[in-house]
Amino acid sequence: MMNKSRCILSIPFFLGLVFIVSGCSGKEMQRQAAYSMDMAAAGSVTAEEIQAGFADSVEVYDGGSGKAPADPQAGPPVRKLVSRASLRLRIQDPEEGAARLEGLLDKFDAWSASTNIYENGRNYSLRVPARSYNAMLEELKTLGKILFLSETTEDVTLHYYDLESRLTTQRELLRTFQGYLGKAKSIEEIMTVEQRIAELQSEIDRTGTQFRSLADLVDYASIDLEISGPENAGVFGRRSLAERIGELFGSFGDNITEIVVIVLGVIIYGIPVLLIALILYWILLGRIGLLRKLWRLASGKKKAEQKSVSVNQDGKP
Repeated sequence: MMNKSRCILSIPFFLGLVFIVSGCSGKEMQRQAAYSMDMAAAGSVTAEEIQAGFADSVEVYDGGSGKAPADPQAGPPVRKLVSRASLRLRIQDPEEGAARLEGLLDKFDAWSASTNIYENGRNYSLRVPARSYNAMLEELKTLGKILFLSETTEDVTLHYYDLESRLTTQRELLRTFQGYLGKAKSIEEIMTVEQRIAELQSEIDRTGTQFRSLADLVDYASIDLEISGPENAGVFGRRSLAERIGELFGSFGDNITEIVVIVLGVIIYGIPVLLIALILYWILLGRIGLLRKLWRLASGKKKAEQKSVSVNQDGKP
């Protein structure tokens, strides 16, 4: 009874604390205050425990101001920059340029996120550690003649530290509510706390993904590199004189090959067919002349029949 009375009397004090914290912490602290008051009213936690939980949360939260967590011994927050560059070079030998690029990647601990190889050129999407970005870009410029160069640097300091602070606060709130879970007295209280824990875990996952993506862009700069060969080396489909002569002789050779194939086809298939045709002619119409003999025989029979009919019509001689 005494604990409940003390808790009820302390509610105005903690409501004032909630308003103060809400002005600094935003929606996350308001949610914690609401859940904490519900737990206190139910007698699951004491007022001292609520106050300790608020104190821990306020200590790690910066109120979404985009500043790094306070540290008396630390200097000003380090600026967080996202660097990008687009570079197009003309190189006499793209293969040699690609080999030199591999050496630079090893030297600066960088890598190519994607590589496209086409006629007389290459495309690379490079990821470079931020500390080596300027040095590598300067060395890339020496690979050939610069046709195009564009650099951008985006300051994401506020967004970076805001996400970092939000993530820290959400994790602290999660630990606070996990501590409440062990002190819950009823199924309803357990379900309420577990629901809030699930919400916080979802928020932590979402904020963590955003923070990791931004941190990756800060830690590794991006360079889009395009390497092109000489202008007279067939860029964009233009062919040199040597290539056209080669194509001419290549097509002539293809024609000769087709003629040879046709001749071989005639030899392999035409001669046997011709021989068969000659043999059939020789048997049927030539020296043997089976068809001629049959024709003569049929003609002789016909004449004999006609003569016999003529004699029968005239009577006996």
